[in-house]
Amino acid sequence: MPITDWPDDERPREKLMARGAAALSDAELLAIYLRTGLPGKTAVDLARELLQDFGSLRALLESDFDRFRQSRGLGMAKYVQLQAVMEMARRHLKETLQRSNALTSPELTRQYLAAQMRAHPHEVFACLLLDNQHRVIEFRELFRGTIDGASVYPREVVKTALAYNAAAVIFAHNHPSGIAEPSEADRLITQRLKQALNLVDIRVLDHFIVGDGDHAYSFAENGLL
Repeated sequence: MPITDWPDDERPREKLMARGAAALSDAELLAIYLRTGLPGKTAVDLARELLQDFGSLRALLESDFDRFRQSRGLGMAKYVQLQAVMEMARRHLKETLQRSNALTSPELTRQYLAAQMRAHPHEVFACLLLDNQHRVIEFRELFRGTIDGASVYPREVVKTALAYNAAAVIFAHNHPSGIAEPSEADRLITQRLKQALNLVDIRVLDHFIVGDGDHAYSFAENGLL
C-alpha cells in the first residue's frame, strides 16, 4: 500500500508536522530524506531495508561514497544531499556554541566535538579557541596521526592561539578505536601544552577525548587538569 493511502497520523511527513521530528523512528526520518521508494516498496520499506543493511542509522550517515552507493536506491545525488545535511547540522551546532559560554555548556561542547571528530578514521588533534568570555572564536584541526610528543607541537598550538587572540582553549582529539580513555601520552602532551600556553596567559579549560559514543571523556571533570 503506498504511503499516500496510509492514515494521516501514520504518514512520516504528517506525523512530523503534528508531533515533531523526535516522535519519528529512524526508518521514518530516513524515509522523509529518501522521498521515494522503489517499485513495490514504499520509502519506509526501503528505509528499513537500508537500516538493516548498514546496521544502524549512524553507520549509514557516516559511510563513505563507495559503501553508500552499493545499496539500491542510493547514489551520488543522495550522497551529496546527505553530506550537505550533515554539514548544516555541524554548522548549526557551531553557531549555537558560539552564542553560548563553552565552559557552562559542556554537553553542547561534547555534541559539537563528536559531530566534528567521531567519524575520522585516524587520530586528529583539534582546538576550540575561545575569547575572554569563553565563547567560541574558531575550531581548528591542527595535527593528524598518533597523539604523542612527536606529533603535537606546543609551539604551533601557541602560535595558532595567539593568531586568533584567544584567551582560553579547549583541546580535543579522537580515538578511532572508540575507547574514550586517556593514554599516558595524552596526559603528558596535555601538561606540556598547558605549560606552554601558561607562558602567554592563555588558559586550558579542558581536553576532550572523542570515542565511539556521544559522551566524550573530559580531563577537567576527571581531575587531570
